[in-house]
Amino acid sequence: MELDKSALETAEPAVSSQDENIDGKRPPPLLAKLVAVLLISCISFGSHWSSGVTGAMKSTIKKQMDVSNTQFSLLEASEDFMATVLLLGSGIITDRVGGAEMIVYGNVVYTIGSILVAAATTVRSFNFMIGGRVVLALGDIATQVAQYKMFSSWFPPSNGFASTLGFELAIGKIGGFVGKSTANVIAKNTGNFAWVFWTSVFMNLFTNAATVTFWCFTRYCNKHYSGRRDAATKEVLTEKNKKFDFRKIFQLPWMFWAVLAFSLFQTSTALVFSQNATELAEKRFDVDSITAGWYSSLSQYAGFFLVPCIGVFIDVLGNRASLLSACGIGIFLSMVLVNFANTKAGTAASFAVFAIASTFGPTTIIDSIRTTIWHQSVFGSAYALKVTMNNAMNIIVRIITGALQDADNDSYDRVVRVYLFLAAASVAIGLAILIGSLTTDSLAPLQWTRKQRLTIGPEHISKIREWHLATSYARSKVISICCFAALMLLTVGGWVAYIWGAVMGNNS
Repeated sequence: MELDKSALETAEPAVSSQDENIDGKRPPPLLAKLVAVLLISCISFGSHWSSGVTGAMKSTIKKQMDVSNTQFSLLEASEDFMATVLLLGSGIITDRVGGAEMIVYGNVVYTIGSILVAAATTVRSFNFMIGGRVVLALGDIATQVAQYKMFSSWFPPSNGFASTLGFELAIGKIGGFVGKSTANVIAKNTGNFAWVFWTSVFMNLFTNAATVTFWCFTRYCNKHYSGRRDAATKEVLTEKNKKFDFRKIFQLPWMFWAVLAFSLFQTSTALVFSQNATELAEKRFDVDSITAGWYSSLSQYAGFFLVPCIGVFIDVLGNRASLLSACGIGIFLSMVLVNFANTKAGTAASFAVFAIASTFGPTTIIDSIRTTIWHQSVFGSAYALKVTMNNAMNIIVRIITGALQDADNDSYDRVVRVYLFLAAASVAIGLAILIGSLTTDSLAPLQWTRKQRLTIGPEHISKIREWHLATSYARSKVISICCFAALMLLTVGGWVAYIWGAVMGNNS
């Protein structure tokens, strides 16, 4: 199954059918797509504002509510636990009913959960706060997959999908930066840290208004416009399906699982490090929580302006595997500095490298998932598998690092070694994917430019699709089942870690 490389020089780009009518309707115009992206970005701004607050308030919560590092890790893991239980089902349902419906339901529940969390901080009840985080997680689960499912139904790979992801993630980073950097300022100026969480409630009301507007706009578009066709695969992009199609879910190729293996280590490193960045900054820089909050926010969000540029770069020039490798190497370098240069200058350098390297991850990973799957109609389920895996890994890492910090007199000396190991694993997998994309036909689409996808793409994708789904179907099925089984084992491991934290009295 060799690809004729000279085809790129002679082939004409496949004619996009975006101007053709499907079922008597024309595809949505550019203005409609831009409005949809803007509304989803407003929703993302509010949700990212709320998500960064708890991590920024770690030191304050520990002092005001008298909890240990392990207990705080259990609080953060509560949301991850619910995600591992329900997220895959949410992805399957999103593929069936559509992203717009799920976003509405999810944000209403999310707001209720944020009210419960704010009330828990007001009465200083840690158990109540865990319960509120569980409810909040139920809403977050419904919305996590839905917004990216909407993007996948309007934009194919190399034709706007990565660009819209980049714009949405950049807006989300701004929201996360504002929420995290102002959390300790609000707590200090009001004299009560509960107001930080009530501010998040007010922000969620703004998110709900944007959600309702988006739902109405989507109903209008569904009535007047048809789905768009991917010129490279000839597939009509859909927001929802007429029935549940589990067969397609179990046809996810090994290339998809390779991208998930990279995300398993890189995303978990970035998320857990971000959770503890404020407290780490307090200890390394010897500053108060407000200043530390600004430092940690800059480390996570300073590179927001690069995210849209990365999205445009992927859409036009491809090189997804190269970006995955660069991201892994950058995160690894940051963790090396945290481990072996634990001075103020070394920590500052680590935060700066992390700020740049972490911007390469989300857009590239999500777009790579979309590029490697056969059927856009199950993108919601595919993305749900990715987030389920990340949440299970996060639970395990958070519980372990929380216990290590408690056993080490609240020091991060042993905790950062865990970060280093995870980052090293992401480098190894990222380089393996890069080598594979240059030497194998199956991973080659990750490196394609837009021109390559439209010229050699249709024939090449058809060949590798036939190879995986017909010629080597039995082999592909065994690989898929083994990967699913490994994911289920990881998920069970996350449940065990969470239950251990609860049974051992760490939530008392």
